[in-house]
Amino acid sequence: MNDWPLTLMAVHAHPDDEATGTGGVLARYAAEGMRTVLVTCTDGGCGDGPDGVKPGDPGHDPAAVALMRRQELEASCEVLKVTHLETLGYADSGMMGWPANDAPGSFWQTPVEEGAARLAELLRLYQPDVVVTYDENGFYGHPDHIQANRITMAALAMTEVTPKVYWTTAPRSMMQRFGEVMREFGADGQEPDPAEAAAIAEIGLPDEEITTWVDTTAFGGQKFDALAAHASQGENIFFLRMGQERFTELMGVETFVRVQDTTGAAVPEHDLFAGLR
Repeated sequence: MNDWPLTLMAVHAHPDDEATGTGGVLARYAAEGMRTVLVTCTDGGCGDGPDGVKPGDPGHDPAAVALMRRQELEASCEVLKVTHLETLGYADSGMMGWPANDAPGSFWQTPVEEGAARLAELLRLYQPDVVVTYDENGFYGHPDHIQANRITMAALAMTEVTPKVYWTTAPRSMMQRFGEVMREFGADGQEPDPAEAAAIAEIGLPDEEITTWVDTTAFGGQKFDALAAHASQGENIFFLRMGQERFTELMGVETFVRVQDTTGAAVPEHDLFAGLR
């Protein structure tokens, strides 16, 4: 596995998360000849089923949804030119407070040490130079995102691998613009819930606390198409409704907080591999 010049590993919770938060960097670094490894922790079975059938509604089949979402994930990886896809296969835990949180075999119920041990095997296998996952709150409090952070940090502590480690985030200035775009593209022409828009504006970090700003504008089309590959999931429709040009304008810079570094590269930085090449 050491014949690749540099390796990026992104650890995500569900199929489609790779496109939203890191589609740009996955596409950019693949285009630069680096090995890109995507680890998807859950099967996405709590997603929407065909025709938008919601979890818990009649006709929602988590196993069938998981199969559909695996196919979408593979299509997204093809668009982004991800070189290696690894799936841990845990059951999707749903949103915080859902009954699926407590289901045996759900990612949220999995002991951190168990998930970390499996991820540690992949760290040893791929020897990544950069690892990306969520922050301790899973960016917005999703249990599977939180668990992905926990197993990633625990897995790193189990191994001798010492990559640069980043948590995905968003600048508050961008989240404010995102709220404005939500109002512009409100569902069915209706204004989004003001409370929801206000909550979105509080996600992320003040701009000055972000360590790493990566320009992925040139790969906006790939990121848009990767998200479109997950068309079964209703939450993606909003992004796709913008069209590729507006989407790239809003989502063309991906931002991170560097939480582990051995290179001494100065921040703010504009390359996840700063100090490594």
